[in-house]
Amino acid sequence: MSAPTDPQLFLEHVVSTLTGPGGPFEIVEEDVLGARMPVMRNRGRAVGELVADSLRWGDRDYLVTTDRRVSFREHHDQVAALATALRERYDVGKGDRVAILAANTPEWVSTFFAAQTLGAIAVGLNGWWVPREVQYALEHSTPTVVVADAKRAQILAETGTDVPVLTMEHDLPALVAEFAGSPLPQVQIDEDDPSTILYTSGTSGRPKGALHSHRNLMAVVDYHKFNDALGASFTGREYDPSEPSPLRYLLTSPLFHIASLHNLVVPRLATGSAVIVNEGAFDADTVLGLIEREHITNWGAVPTMAARLLEHPDVDRYDLSSLSAFALASAPSSTAFKERLKDKFAFAREALVDSYGLTECSTAIAAAAGPELEHFPGTLGKPIITVSLEIRDPAGEWLPDGEEGEVCVRSPFVMLGYWNDDAATKSAIDKGRWLRTGDYGVVENGRLRLTGRRSDLILRGGENIYPTEIEQTLDEHPAVAECAVIGAPNEEFGQEVAAVVVVKDGADVTEDELHSFAKERLSYFKIPTRWRLTRELLPRNATGKMIRRQIEL
Repeated sequence: MSAPTDPQLFLEHVVSTLTGPGGPFEIVEEDVLGARMPVMRNRGRAVGELVADSLRWGDRDYLVTTDRRVSFREHHDQVAALATALRERYDVGKGDRVAILAANTPEWVSTFFAAQTLGAIAVGLNGWWVPREVQYALEHSTPTVVVADAKRAQILAETGTDVPVLTMEHDLPALVAEFAGSPLPQVQIDEDDPSTILYTSGTSGRPKGALHSHRNLMAVVDYHKFNDALGASFTGREYDPSEPSPLRYLLTSPLFHIASLHNLVVPRLATGSAVIVNEGAFDADTVLGLIEREHITNWGAVPTMAARLLEHPDVDRYDLSSLSAFALASAPSSTAFKERLKDKFAFAREALVDSYGLTECSTAIAAAAGPELEHFPGTLGKPIITVSLEIRDPAGEWLPDGEEGEVCVRSPFVMLGYWNDDAATKSAIDKGRWLRTGDYGVVENGRLRLTGRRSDLILRGGENIYPTEIEQTLDEHPAVAECAVIGAPNEEFGQEVAAVVVVKDGADVTEDELHSFAKERLSYFKIPTRWRLTRELLPRNATGKMIRRQIEL
């Protein structure tokens, strides 16, 4: 039977061939932690297995920076040596936590995979945190060892932690040299064993550690391999998983985010693709130069980065013709913004993808590509493969298409729960393994459209910021009676942090003083950039709860 010529029918034909009985991505229903759900039959079970399997890619580029190239073989050998050193020298074993606090670098990646091969839990700490935030995460995750770059090692020193700290610049190279030639450790792993903790902001004012399993990460790997197979079908190529992918991916988001870790460096170890790592802060010229020099084909950017390209005065002097896939992720972007991108860049006209996901879900929940975005403005597309999505009312009952409610999802991508926080886990995930996202939306013809983000959440660039943490910090100032932190529109970041501060009677304080106070206690992206100081109390309802929608800047 020949394939249909209609694009939609062709897509359905390809998906059916790939996921149907006997297909390379055959989907079956199985029990996952007590709930029945779709999973891929032919799946891997442990993240560490990816390292051993990656030897087949040999001397091809795996990680590339502005001045370094690390092949798959070199990466494998470094992971084997480092894992052995962590086991022999620091007694790291199955279930122990290995914390990573650093900017993007190949050593971040090798440390992560070293932990995986030992059955340890890699803990990605936010590289922008100040000492107090780092100290909380260390006390919360109780790592056996922390691997950090030199800059963050100084922050760790300020916390007074007694956890061993290994620097990426000095300690790791010495350990890799000392244990060179060691075989890759092998540990018995169950696919629902914990693999990774990534911190996400919490409404209680403290970050929560989303605990991901080996199943979660391996399901993400299979999702990306499926997408590669789907893409090959539409370009007339035959998908062969034994052959390395020719695609080259740009990494610009922090590795302590699912966008870069779960959805880039982990799956590309399985596909033989190169990952070009932008180290340090985002710089448009550096990134544009990497795209041109490395012939990058795929880039997932936060809208803030894309906005800086739009504003770049000399962007036309760079050759960006290699880019064939361009995705916006980590923060919402308007239809008008997407149109500006398409007007300016050829790669955005045909290749633009928008998606919706959460740290708790490991990858996208729904995704929409070029034609869909054009015909259905504002859509985030249909749920991705193996994801079940429902819109529910406050009582948890399913709502039909067209009715607004809370977005709830179930899939093999959904986290195990929150590390060391049973109450938060029970609040987020029900007995049927449905995750309540806290976001609100509508499903129309199977496509998701968000109508509101999580209650009170501020989205600045790619960072989720909850006001409670900032409010609690400002409340510590002796001149502050109460305060409210809200999101204000911002052209570059989507939103900026704004604070309305009620000053105590008889006290005086300036915006500069409050800014300095916050700077000592919070990451820079959480510090309010707009202030209103007042003597009037904040609006509250009959129960005393603050009414944020009535607060004016």
